[in-house]
Amino acid sequence: MENHDKRIALITGANQGVGLQVAKELVKAGVTVLLGSRNLDKGQAAAKATGTGAMAIQIDVTDQASVTAAAGRIEKEFGRLDLLVNNAAISNTRKGDLSLAAYAQISKASTASLDEVRAVWETNVFGVLAVYQAMLPLLRKSSDARIVNVSSGVGSLASNADPAFPYRAFYGPVYAASKTALNAMSLAMMIELEGSGIKLNLVSPAFTSTALNGFEGIESIEDGSREVVRVCLFGPDDPNGTFTRWENEHIPW
Repeated sequence: MENHDKRIALITGANQGVGLQVAKELVKAGVTVLLGSRNLDKGQAAAKATGTGAMAIQIDVTDQASVTAAAGRIEKEFGRLDLLVNNAAISNTRKGDLSLAAYAQISKASTASLDEVRAVWETNVFGVLAVYQAMLPLLRKSSDARIVNVSSGVGSLASNADPAFPYRAFYGPVYAASKTALNAMSLAMMIELEGSGIKLNLVSPAFTSTALNGFEGIESIEDGSREVVRVCLFGPDDPNGTFTRWENEHIPW
């Protein structure tokens, strides 16, 4: 086991999009970042582009053996984990070239593919829980551990219950509801972690132009990742249990 004075962070789904941008910003801030990637070659390319302080680690959040192996490698090489960023997510399996508006029409409660719902939830909900369970023993070995779950404002039940909410028409059982379920999983984690010293925060990136939304987002990757980076850099005296978007705007659950 090596001794590391820098904070050790694992970011899932970090070979592209928001995850990669967060990795770059954390490395700049002096954090040692493990770029989680399903495809190790892609992860290694991303780590090389990110620079010193970044290293790739193979982790497929839907594959328990992969998750377990990643935890084992972190245990062997670092002995602990200070920051876990559950970022890996997918939005669909059958959108193809459809616009978001057109896809929404085939993804309502009455029209959604159950196979697609299961596939998206496998990554966005069960994958996060699997990673949490595997990494918790490593987080317990940190003197200042924090978990950041990358959620979305479109998963807010309170917001979607308001007819004036601008994204209400897009609420459906595939992606949006998976983020609602992620919020529920996060609350369960928060309750379990009370008194442990491990803090957990939920963050919603902006509507960022990434592969997740077919590059229909309106924010740059840099701007869209700002709140995730801000919360990831929280210190021991910063808040626990928040659900925010940029800049520290609280989102109702």
